[in-house]
Amino acid sequence: MSAHHAPGDLAARLTGRTAVGERPLSGALTEVTLDDGRVVIVKRADGPDAARAEAAGLRWLAEADAVPVPAVHGQEGDRLVIDRIRQGSPGAAAATRFGESLAALHTAGAPAFGAAPPGGPEHASIGHAPMRNVPRADWPGWYAEHRVLPYLRLAVDYGTIRPAEAALFEEVCARLPDLAGPAEPPARLHGDLWNGNVLWGADGRAWLIDPAAHGGHRETDLAMLALFGCPHLDRVLDGYQRGAPLAAGWQDRVGLHQLFPLLVHTVLFGRGYAEQTLDAARAALAR
Repeated sequence: MSAHHAPGDLAARLTGRTAVGERPLSGALTEVTLDDGRVVIVKRADGPDAARAEAAGLRWLAEADAVPVPAVHGQEGDRLVIDRIRQGSPGAAAATRFGESLAALHTAGAPAFGAAPPGGPEHASIGHAPMRNVPRADWPGWYAEHRVLPYLRLAVDYGTIRPAEAALFEEVCARLPDLAGPAEPPARLHGDLWNGNVLWGADGRAWLIDPAAHGGHRETDLAMLALFGCPHLDRVLDGYQRGAPLAAGWQDRVGLHQLFPLLVHTVLFGRGYAEQTLDAARAALAR
């Protein structure tokens, strides 16, 4: 790798400091130490659009001044430079504070469901899957058109959901206006809020990384947080309810909101997630 393309060189250009050390963390992440003692992360995304979406998403979440996120020093091509977060351990008090801060983040709002962060591209991604940010005024129609059906079609094309099973998801989409609960304004979502994207910092706060940020329904972030487990989730939810109480019946809608991440996982990781996804669709229809 030439010096011009080295992570330390990029970090130096975007921070205005001299890089004095590099440490690869993975194929996509390199830790760079600067001459003032700060440590930043150089991250390689899946392409320029993905890098631009992540940088725009982090800045948009930071503007809410709610849940802390790493500062973005800049983005070039498929790489971005962000602050490193010193990690600690999850605790009950931090979880409660996280819930309160997440409520404030969501309440900061978005122009529309599907709205991209300012400066973010329409064609973004969630994990390694494509994700389009297309604004729409009503959540049920938008969720069906842009968060359920595109991944259902991909899963059927890949053979991970059988064509006969697709009718179940199509019925959920048709009934979404009745299943969605009370109308909500567009929330400012992290968009990929599984536990791996929550860093419990050494400063006693929970930090958010790797967003797929967009305007959406706040229950979707919470449903994704519950899907793969989160330390002290009950305390997170208690804090959230204090900050912005959820609409009645939200517990019954968790599976409905989990359809999106479950379908994404079915597309990315195969049939192993299909049964869980089908169960979530059946549970949504059984309400």
